Amino acid sequence: MIRLLLIILVALLIGTALSMGLEYDLGYIRISLGHYLIETNFWVGLALLVAVVVLSVLTINLIRRFRQGTGMMAGWLARGNQRRARRRTTHGLLALAEGNWPRARKLLTSSANHADTPLINYLAAAQAAFESGDHEAVDELLRAAFESTPGSDMAVGITQAQLQLAGNRLEQALATLIRLRKQAPNHPFVLKLLKNTYLRLEDWRELAKLLPEMRKRNLLAADEVETLERTVWQNLLQRAAEDCRRQTGADSASLEPLTRLWDELPGVLRRDEHTIREYARLLADLGDEAQSETLLRKVLRNQWSDELINLYGRVKGKKPDEQLLIAEQWLKDRPNNAELLLALGRLSLRNELWGKAREYFETSLHLRRSRETLAELSRLNAHMGEEDTSVKLLMQGLLKDSELPDLPMPKA
Repeated sequence: MIRLLLIILVALLIGTALSMGLEYDLGYIRISLGHYLIETNFWVGLALLVAVVVLSVLTINLIRRFRQGTGMMAGWLARGNQRRARRRTTHGLLALAEGNWPRARKLLTSSANHADTPLINYLAAAQAAFESGDHEAVDELLRAAFESTPGSDMAVGITQAQLQLAGNRLEQALATLIRLRKQAPNHPFVLKLLKNTYLRLEDWRELAKLLPEMRKRNLLAADEVETLERTVWQNLLQRAAEDCRRQTGADSASLEPLTRLWDELPGVLRRDEHTIREYARLLADLGDEAQSETLLRKVLRNQWSDELINLYGRVKGKKPDEQLLIAEQWLKDRPNNAELLLALGRLSLRNELWGKAREYFETSLHLRRSRETLAELSRLNAHMGEEDTSVKLLMQGLLKDSELPDLPMPKA
């Protein structure tokens, strides 16, 4: 109310001043524009000037409001595009989850430009394209994902590597993961994907280099690391043995790749019975049974293993009689060990002690009826002229392994 009264007051004062000013002749205003001449009373000229100013102000305000209206219209249109993009993105993700790959790819790609998170759209569309088998489109969509969001190199790279692994494009996946590891050397998921890639490529040497880093960062369970590490080094031992076979020259020189690799093994694996058994078996297969026997003897003195004593009974040391005596000393501490008795029977055969061998085999068979012991005893009886006993033992082993049901049989 007070503001309105002030406006009225000011208007009255201006009107009063103008009416008083009209009583006085303040002259004329003359404006010359080229050949044109404008001449008017001062008050009329002033009124025209005020009118021009007012019209200019009104025109400027009109233009400003028009621009604001255009901006509001553009904002309204943009918000509409965003709403439609969200809706199409949702439908695209649902289609992806339902396995409708073409529809998912179409919806996600078409809405990516107006989506709040275009990176998600392009990555999901790349997944749909991969499931459709269009690998070229996968690369294009991943490139669009990278360009849509600054700093998305790691996310896009990991998705690319996963899709390459899923498509069995192992070499490409390896190249992608090596590039990512240069950017983030300690990225846990990159290291896990590298492990899977090396495992599928059977690149045991690189996997052996990677495992200590994964163990250090606790990226795998302890038992999983142990199993994987054993697998890696056993495969490396087998490849070293293959290198030995390919080499020519003296026997000692041909074993050099295998023995050198054994020296490279981590300490925990050089005490692992499975790895020791594999190394000793490879030595024996390459013709150095004496070195294999020496290794097994040293280990068995401090670390007993049924697997290792079984192998010990199969290899021939430099002195078979001494080998038998050493094993018989172990029997004092393990009189009921079926594997040791089987090994003693084989060592007795190597020393041509037929009766002792049969006694050891029979004792072992009494403690545990194994197919291996049955076969050894049957073979020995056959060579000793006891064919009936040999056949009977073979039948027992055959029936034992056949898992036949318990059925009535005719009496002999």
